[in-house]
Parts: sequence; structure tokens; C-alpha cells
Amino acid sequence: GGPTGPPLFSFKEPLVKIAKISAAVLMGTVLLACSPSKTENQSAATTDPLPSWNDGESKQAILDFVVRVTDPAGPDFVPEPERIATFDNDGTLWAEQPLYFQLLFAIDRVKALAPEHPEWSTQQPFQAVLEDEKEALAAAGMHGLIELVMATHAGMTTEEFERIATEWLATARHPTTGQPFTEMVYQPMLELLDYLRANGFKTYIVSGGGIEFMRPWTEAVYGIPPEQVVGSSIKTVFEVRDGEPVLVRLPEMNFIDDEAGKPVGINSHIGRRPIAAFGNSDGDFQMLEWTTAGDGARLGVYIHHTDAEREWAYDRDSHIGRLDRGLDEAEARGWTVVSMKDDWGRIFPQK
Repeated sequence: GGPTGPPLFSFKEPLVKIAKISAAVLMGTVLLACSPSKTENQSAATTDPLPSWNDGESKQAILDFVVRVTDPAGPDFVPEPERIATFDNDGTLWAEQPLYFQLLFAIDRVKALAPEHPEWSTQQPFQAVLEDEKEALAAAGMHGLIELVMATHAGMTTEEFERIATEWLATARHPTTGQPFTEMVYQPMLELLDYLRANGFKTYIVSGGGIEFMRPWTEAVYGIPPEQVVGSSIKTVFEVRDGEPVLVRLPEMNFIDDEAGKPVGINSHIGRRPIAAFGNSDGDFQMLEWTTAGDGARLGVYIHHTDAEREWAYDRDSHIGRLDRGLDEAEARGWTVVSMKDDWGRIFPQK
């Protein structure tokens, strides 16, 4: 069975900022061994394009929307080039508990490098990581988290980071399920991505996570090519080292693709307003707001984590993926709230 109960960690408010900054500043490239994005039962998909979704209002809202925008004789028809759908990643396409996966990677990097830095044993926030002191790590705030990440990930080339991250992914396992992190993706969302693309949609990731972290593996996992990934970024510069041209990662933020940054990132990278947007937290609110404010048929969807037995149950009080304002305003704004417990017959591909 899957994980049970509430999220493992219940940190104070500073860790909210820590986790969000982690998702924004941890950049890199990772090649992953992962599951394909195609649905596992193609014969069933011929009659039901979303077989892991239970019949109900949420599923029907998605199906009805696709019919409306793809019917050339209907009043809501949208030409294929304008059928843009954007998806948050953490908590929407794959899990995000007990911490954002990129933050778990950062913590492991600090521990791996600690023998080379004895001063970290008495220096925060590194001491907090080494001693598993969650409250002290939270107290370090944004400045401490940035210091932690930059000390372990800046100054190297993108190729060097790719090697380090790939080695970590080869052995790292989710702390609760014991599964590889790339197995912690949502089967219903894989089906939805396939269904939309089969109906002429372009699917994009718009995430607070690192753009360079996601791009190498999103095509294999989700069927989303690297040019259709929007995320946070740090500055990089071109250099020639030992006669070889390389890109070097700098300890400076370039862009944070979260909250109000998401519509900005969409405009910069995509150049079209989406007609459908999918998220799971208040960090996605502005993306859904901007998407559904456009003319014509629009679809805004929240994935609500309500299944404590097969995944996790959390929303308003969670320090990871908090969903508060979105729950309050979804109905009035005409957004669909998908309950994992009620609307999904299956959560993960392996179960």
C-alpha cells in the first residue's frame, strides 16, 4: 500500500519559504530511468481515454471541455495552435511530500560534501542539515537555504552537475514509499496528458522547480519535450575551460517561476495564453487566474490531495503545496477541484 496519514513533516512558516526557494534555485540536468508516459491499457483507452479516473463531475468537466474546443462546428472551437495546456509539476504531475524532491537532493548533497567541509559542523544552516534539526533549518530562512544550495551547486558546469544528480537518482529512494522518485508520478495525469495531445493540445510544464533540472527527463516521463518546460532558473555563463566550451552555473537567481511569476514565465517562454491550466496549490493560483480570464472556453483545474491512504491528505495547513485561497475561490471562479480520493481510481503507475 501507499503512504498513510498526514505529511511526515510539519514545519513552521519559515520552511515554507525554504522549500519554495529550494524549488527555485536547485537547477541541474538529470537523465533518469523512468516509466513511459503512455497509458498501460491502450485497448481500454479506445473507449475511455481516462481509465484511471472515476466517473464523476471532475472527469466529465475535462471531457466536455475537450469536446467543446475541438468541435469545428461549435461556438467554442479553438484552432490547434491555440490549444495550450499548462501543468504545474510538484504535487500536480508527481508527488511533493514529505519535501520537494529537489530539497531532498540538496540535503543529501550537503551530507555527501560534509567531510570536505569540517567547518559545516558548527555553521548554520549546514549544521542543521547534518544533525537533522528541522526547526533550526527552518529558522535559517531564505538566506540560509540559498547559502546551502549555492555552496553545494554553484561554480560547476552543467555537465558536472548532470553527473552528480544522475548518480544520486540511480540510488535515491523516496523516504516513505521506497520507490525511485520517477515512480512517484500520477497515472491519471499521464493519461490526461496523452488525451490532450491526442486532441491537438500542446502540453507545457510551468513549475517553480528548476528548468534545467526538469528538461532532460520530462519527455521520457510525461511526453513533454524540453522546449515545452518553463521553470525557475539561475544565471549561467559561457566559458572555455581547458579548450572546451562549457556553461557554468552562477550563485545568482535569474527567474523564480512561482505564484505571480508563472503567468510571466508563460508569456516569456510560450507567447500564448493557455486555455487550460492544472495545479495543486496556491502557488498555481495566478496561473489558473490568468488562464481562465481569457476569452472563450477555459478550464482551470486543481488537484486536491485528499487520499491519506494511497498518497497524502493535505491542503490549508500544509507547509508543502498549501492549498487555501484556491479552495476558497475555486467554485466562484468556475474551476474544477479534483479529489484524489474520490476522482482517481489509481494514483501511481505501479499500483
